[in-house]
Amino acid sequence: MRTETDSLGNVIIPNDAYYGAQTERARLNFAVSGKTAVDVPNYLWSVAAIKRAAAEANSQINALDPEIANAIIQAATEVMEHKFDNHFPIDIFQGGGGTSTNMNMNEVIANRANEIITGSKGYLVVHPNTHVNMCQSTNDVIPAAMKITCCLNLADLITVVGRLEEVLKQKTIDFAKVVKLARTCLQDAVPITLGQQFSGYYHQTKRLHQSLIEARKQTFSLPLGATAVGTGLSTLQGYLEHVYPQLQQITGEPFVAEENFFDGLQNGDTYLEVAAQIKKLAVFLSKMATDFRLQGSGPRAGLNELFIPAVQPGSSIMPGKINPVIPELINQIAYQVIGNDLSITMAVEGGELDLNVWEPVIIKTLFESCGLLTNAIPIFIDKCLIDLKPNVEVCRRYAEQSTALATVISTLFGYKIGSQVAIQAFEQNLSIREVVIAEGILTAAQADYLLDPMIMTDPSASAAAVHRYHQES
Repeated sequence: MRTETDSLGNVIIPNDAYYGAQTERARLNFAVSGKTAVDVPNYLWSVAAIKRAAAEANSQINALDPEIANAIIQAATEVMEHKFDNHFPIDIFQGGGGTSTNMNMNEVIANRANEIITGSKGYLVVHPNTHVNMCQSTNDVIPAAMKITCCLNLADLITVVGRLEEVLKQKTIDFAKVVKLARTCLQDAVPITLGQQFSGYYHQTKRLHQSLIEARKQTFSLPLGATAVGTGLSTLQGYLEHVYPQLQQITGEPFVAEENFFDGLQNGDTYLEVAAQIKKLAVFLSKMATDFRLQGSGPRAGLNELFIPAVQPGSSIMPGKINPVIPELINQIAYQVIGNDLSITMAVEGGELDLNVWEPVIIKTLFESCGLLTNAIPIFIDKCLIDLKPNVEVCRRYAEQSTALATVISTLFGYKIGSQVAIQAFEQNLSIREVVIAEGILTAAQADYLLDPMIMTDPSASAAAVHRYHQES
C-alpha cells in the first residue's frame, strides 16, 4: 500500500493502482450501484480523447513541455485502448458533477505519464491538475465527453436501426399477397394485407432512422474550452484554435465549439432531444412487439395469425407451451427506456444556475437506453423478425368471415341495409357473402368480385369493382 496526501489529508492506496487520493475517496463515498464509467460504452474513451487533444494543443502553443505532453498523449492513448479499465473504480452515480471521474482520469494519466518518463508512478514530473488538466475544468470536460459519447453510441444505434428498416422493407414485400383482417379497438375491421400492416412498421422505422441521424448532429457542438462557468478562465492563448482540430483528428467526427459556452454548460436540451428519439424508437418497437404477441396468440384459443419463432420452451409445467419471449424482451426494454427518459428530463430541468451537475445520472440513463436498444434490435431481428411467418389460411379465413365486409354493401345500398346484413350474418353465424346471396342482394358472381378480401385492400381495385356493379345493374 502507498500513502498519498490531498487537501483533506492522507489516503491509503494500493501500490498497483494508477489512480490517486481523489479517486480513492470517491470510490469509498459513492459505492451504490456497482456500475462504473467502464460500463458506459465510449465514455472513458471520450474523456481520454479530450485529455489527449488538450495535451497536443497545449504542446503546440508551447504551454506544455514536449516530453510531458508526449507522455500524457501516450498515457491517454493507452486508456483509450482499454489498458487501464481496472483503474476506474468510481460508481457511475456521484456527487460533484463528474469531478471524481475527471480526476480519476487525470490521476491515471499522470501516474502512467510519470512512469513513462521516470520509470515509477507518482507526480514528480507530471501532475494531474497542473499538466493533465491544463486549460480544462471538470465542468467543460465531462459535458464535452458526454456529447462525444452520445455521438459515438448513436452511430451504433443508427446502424442497427438501418438494418431494422431494411428487414421491415423486405417483409412488406414478402407479405404483400397475404390478406388478413384489420382490427380497430380490438374488433374486426376491413381486410388489409399483412404487407400493408408491415408497411406501417417500415415507414415508422424509416422516419425514426432519420430522426436519430438529425439528433446526432446536435452532439457535434461541445462546451470544451468553457472551463468552470463558461468564461474560459484559465485557458491559454491559442488553446481553442488547436484543441478542436486535434479532437476532430482523434475522433474522426466534426466536433466544434458551442456557439455560446454559457448555454453549453447550463442547458441539456440535446440530451432531451436524443432521449426523446430513443424513447420514440422504444415505444414503436414495443408496440410492434405487442402486435406480434397478439397476432401470435394461441395456437388454439388466440388469433393464431403469426408463427413467432420458437427460441426456448415456455413453461416449467405445461409441455409444448412456447412463449413469445423475444417480443416480451422488447416490451420490457421499452419500459426501462421510458423510465430513463423521465430521469433525464428531471435531471435536465434540475440544472440550477450556471451548471447542470446532474450529468452522472444523465450519463447512466441515456447511455443505458441507447445500449439496450443497440443490443436488443439485432436480437429482435435475428430471433423474431427474420423467421416470422404468417398463418396464411387463418388470416384469409378471418378476412372472409368478417362482418365488416358489409361495408361494401353499405357503399352500394346504404348504411341501413349494410347494418342489417352485418347483424344477420353475426346472429346466424354466416358470412356476409352467404347472407347477401341468400337474400338476393347480390348474385354469386357479383359477390365473388365485390366481397373478395384481397380486392378490398386495394382502393383502385375496390372502386373498380363498385363501378363494374353499377354498370351491370
